[in-house]
Amino acid sequence: MNILKIKFGFYDCSKCSLACVTPLKAILFDIDGTLCDSDPLHYYALRDMLKEFPTGRFNGGVPITEEFFSKNISGKHNEELCRVLLPDWDIQRARKFMEDKEDMFRRLASEQIEPVKGLHKLQKWIEERGLKRAAVTSAPRPNAELLISMIGLSDFFEILVLGNECERQKPFPDPYLKALQALEVSDKHAFVFEDSVSGVKAGVAAGMPVVGMGLRNPEKSLSEAEASFVIKDFDDPKLWTALKELENKEGITTATFEAIWPV
Repeated sequence: MNILKIKFGFYDCSKCSLACVTPLKAILFDIDGTLCDSDPLHYYALRDMLKEFPTGRFNGGVPITEEFFSKNISGKHNEELCRVLLPDWDIQRARKFMEDKEDMFRRLASEQIEPVKGLHKLQKWIEERGLKRAAVTSAPRPNAELLISMIGLSDFFEILVLGNECERQKPFPDPYLKALQALEVSDKHAFVFEDSVSGVKAGVAAGMPVVGMGLRNPEKSLSEAEASFVIKDFDDPKLWTALKELENKEGITTATFEAIWPV
């Protein structure tokens, strides 16, 4: 049984429903892979960094493929990656490697990053309802600020929470709990968008339903991590059906909603 069913009672947040969070007061977003399809750029940056190695591989001789990246790297913070991918390296050397990789990522992102389809439609819906919003990320601050700026959301988020400024990072709930505290919103009146297994687990552990963004990570993995449902982008009918259900439960007029998404 989905633990959210137990916590929220009659209003089940599984099966494409967000009805349990009414009245909705806030939406929390991961950044990488959720607001923008940045994972390929992280992969390319890491792949290019590895060219300096004679064998073109590390991680105990295991080649870094896109599949390996999705399964073992996506969603993890750099301190964790130092331990997982570079266990035999001195920690300072491993950190410097990851910092150089992030520099390369930012160079790539500054040239080609774009928002996920439907993001600005959702942005308009959120702003018109006056909902609070926060970005919650495991990325370094320069990455987070660059991506937010590149996709036109510099003035959208009230709060930016960095995992490396919390006692524990995702998959622990600390970053999302910190965001809720800063927004002064209960977990019973908010939900999360996340693209990684660790991020979904963090949102669920913080007591909120999580909508999985299935751009790169398998829907099955996100569902097993307890995502309420998984969407392919912010235009996905599953998302807008859930938002309309939430609006109907709150008894709010759907005039604004239907102007954005005709039914």
